[in-house]
Amino acid sequence: MIIVTGAAGFIGSCLVRKLNNEGFTHLVLADDFSDELKNKNLEGKQFIEKVHRKELMSWTEKNHQLVDFIFHIGARTDTTEFDTAIFDELNLNYSKNLWEKCVKFQIPFIYASSAATYGMGEFGFEDNHEIVEKLKPLNPYGQSKNEFDKRVLRQIECPPFWAGFKFFNVFGPNQVSQFVISKFIHNAKQNKPIVINGDGKQQRAYCYVDDAVRGILMALQSEKANAEVINIGNSSNLISINDLARMICRIINVDAAIITNDLKFENTDRKREREIFKRYPDTNKAKLLLGFEAEVGLEEALKKVVKNANYIKSWPKKRT
Repeated sequence: MIIVTGAAGFIGSCLVRKLNNEGFTHLVLADDFSDELKNKNLEGKQFIEKVHRKELMSWTEKNHQLVDFIFHIGARTDTTEFDTAIFDELNLNYSKNLWEKCVKFQIPFIYASSAATYGMGEFGFEDNHEIVEKLKPLNPYGQSKNEFDKRVLRQIECPPFWAGFKFFNVFGPNQVSQFVISKFIHNAKQNKPIVINGDGKQQRAYCYVDDAVRGILMALQSEKANAEVINIGNSSNLISINDLARMICRIINVDAAIITNDLKFENTDRKREREIFKRYPDTNKAKLLLGFEAEVGLEEALKKVVKNANYIKSWPKKRT
């Protein structure tokens, strides 16, 4: 039996699909299943039970002998939310509690960290454990992820196997419309303006979700990955935001004149994130420990998303 948290979300639902394709159907899915639009991400997926995220700890206490592995993908990922109490509850403390269950019952544990932990990139983007304590994330989301990374690296008592994955700009079907690629595709399909905040010259390396979940599962076959925090991304897909928008327009066959740059963009918090001119992962550790290399090129991946994307509405910022 495998538990997947955040199973109705973007990466979580894609992981469930990948597990099903690999023959794993004895799955327990944990999430807040009150959002019917998100629940559509689970249509056609095979699993044996759904457990509300608030009930997962007690469920694990009762059923731990049946559990072979936990993939903890669920988290609050809104980088525009600045109420730290929300992230303390849903990201940091929830992850701590799940870690403690895995220690107590000796259940292997894989969890999702984030590229947001690297902040402005003052210390680079290498997944070196020695810099984790020094990192300065730009928002409470990144801080919550980094605090958990710091905590697990200090632990003496651990699950029999654990690994954390720092995902860099993962995109694909089932992603919420507030993320840049989803938003650009959504607008381009409707021939609506694509507004880029700032000059659009900043560069990002985008990773297709199928590559990301393949990297997660490769950890199951690699003892070398134990007790490691590892970058997952695709540096070969590095592109400026301007060129990304143009590529999307070309794929959808709309005039790139719908693209505009908002040079009056002055929201301080979001502007600071823009000032990370180039963000891309150092994936040498993933290659060395997992044998992982991203396979899906950016244009190929965008075509897949344009053809198959399942867009859902952005959820309210204040959720419980």
